[in-house]
Amino acid sequence: MKNIISLVQIVCIMGCMLINFSCFDPNFLERKPPAVLSDDLLYNANGVRELLIGAYLPMVGGGIFGSAMGTDWTYGSGASDDMYKGSEEGDQNNFNFVEKWTCLPSNAYMNERWRDCFGGVARTNTVLEFLDATQKGETPITDDKLAKQYEAEAKFLRAWYHFAANQVFKNIPYVRTPDEQGGKKADEIPNTDAGWSGIEEDLKFAIGNCLDSHPAARIGAPTTWSAKALLAKAYMYQNKLAEAKTLLDDIINNGGFTLVAKYFDNYNEDTENNSESIFELQCATSGTSTSSLRLTIATGIGTAGSPANRGTWGFYQASQNLVNAFTVDDDGLPILHTDPAEANNLRPIVKHDNGVKADVDFEPDTRLLDPRLDWTVARRGVDFNGWGLFPGQTWIRDQGNGGPYMSKKFMHFKSTDSRQAGAKSYNDRNFRYLRLAHIMLWRAEIHVEDGELEKAIELVNKIRTRAANPAGFVLGKTSAKRISTAGEPMRFDKMDGANEVWVVDASLVNWTLPAANYKVEPYPAGHAVFTDKALAREAVRMEIRLEFASEGQRFFDLRRWGQGAATPDYDVKVLNAFVTDDLKFRGFMTGAVYSAKKRYFPIYEQQLDIHKILEQDPDYR
Repeated sequence: MKNIISLVQIVCIMGCMLINFSCFDPNFLERKPPAVLSDDLLYNANGVRELLIGAYLPMVGGGIFGSAMGTDWTYGSGASDDMYKGSEEGDQNNFNFVEKWTCLPSNAYMNERWRDCFGGVARTNTVLEFLDATQKGETPITDDKLAKQYEAEAKFLRAWYHFAANQVFKNIPYVRTPDEQGGKKADEIPNTDAGWSGIEEDLKFAIGNCLDSHPAARIGAPTTWSAKALLAKAYMYQNKLAEAKTLLDDIINNGGFTLVAKYFDNYNEDTENNSESIFELQCATSGTSTSSLRLTIATGIGTAGSPANRGTWGFYQASQNLVNAFTVDDDGLPILHTDPAEANNLRPIVKHDNGVKADVDFEPDTRLLDPRLDWTVARRGVDFNGWGLFPGQTWIRDQGNGGPYMSKKFMHFKSTDSRQAGAKSYNDRNFRYLRLAHIMLWRAEIHVEDGELEKAIELVNKIRTRAANPAGFVLGKTSAKRISTAGEPMRFDKMDGANEVWVVDASLVNWTLPAANYKVEPYPAGHAVFTDKALAREAVRMEIRLEFASEGQRFFDLRRWGQGAATPDYDVKVLNAFVTDDLKFRGFMTGAVYSAKKRYFPIYEQQLDIHKILEQDPDYR
């Protein structure tokens, strides 16, 4: 008992300590907490720069499924005719509603997207507020050009995050700093429109104040050309073709960008930030950490049978409709029709191994195919980025739900596996968000609408000529009919009692020959397709689909075409034709109907509860 200090004693001791300490330092209660960053330390060039760097993070971070702003794989591809969610039907059930266009305001994916978009916006506004305070304070950035550059980068990012929001939601608030909004806070800004005027205003400022080329130490920073390209994209999405035309011509003629020689150099982690790249999301990994895109984990192909994937993920599988789109005629040209349903009927069905086990004989299709197919889609018997020949079912989690294919553009090569993070679910592959091929094909679209078909064919042919380069083909011709679980060819060796014994036979693969019968050719001068405006329009749109398949663009392209005057409700026709076509291969889309009311997704209901000024999209009230 004698060792117990009474409460009275404790109070007395503390009182004496406070008296003594306060006499020593009369301002001790105003001291900054240790190990906590003070705002005061950020009111300078270094502080603003560090805040700006932090504003980039949500581009590649955030939710894996409901957000995925960088690649837009969920909304831009999963809601289209290009890609399935994959995995098992009950896995990530919220995605099922995205895929069938039946989302309700209670869908948690809607919250992820809204939260991460406006979380990014909040970061950019913080940068702008601190920059303004810094310039008015005791340690301003003395280089006015540098200060304007930081402001321009922040406004580019602010426009980018708002753009990511309006791709999914019909009406959004365009949130600026309180000073820019006359003292209003973020939750006092209504969502009365799509936010295009704010996006355009911020990008125009970025065009005037960003550098013409990347700063040496910050290769992922936006440039004047990045801002012009993103503004052109915004104009294309609004069908403001005349405004887009000027920017696109400027980028093509004066930007100094060139198409890389091989198609897959736009995805290869060893050829990043190349001559074609205009704005590229930078990703990095180490043995313990990552700033990688949050899609790579979703591209792991199946269960334990896959050496490329250490987990049990099996998302993001290509549709049969997409695979069929890569078929070509005897001249190496796409099979086109202005009626989407008729186009699906005209295209041959590429032979698939759905329901065929890896140890059962399967002979791949020998028809002519666009070589971009096998850089986009993992098919049985074709090399999977150096991980071996894709064996089919043993690398697929549930063929009955997701089909027999996987995606390839986001999976790293086996040769770079050692530098990937942790369990290798994330990788260091950058994402080319804007590249010259986008610019050229958007310009080709406008040429068609202006009746300049000979100029449209010229741009399309440049893209097709690059795709035809045999140096860029997937290699590895195999005569094997069975593929082992390790992705290698097998041949029959002997009978062991009643069991067949199959062994790997490397002689069954010729790694100097193309993996399939590839043929892609430019359109000949005067070709019938480019003498008919409606067919020329389809040719350009098909080229956009083939070039950017699985890159989170398709659904948004269909929607903007359907909202344009040239082909009203084009998206409605294409996606409902897809449902009919897809039911030939799987039952998942049974009952799915797409309409103009499904072009956007609902705002999450709790966001409406929190921010009373927001209004739900009328199509979901």
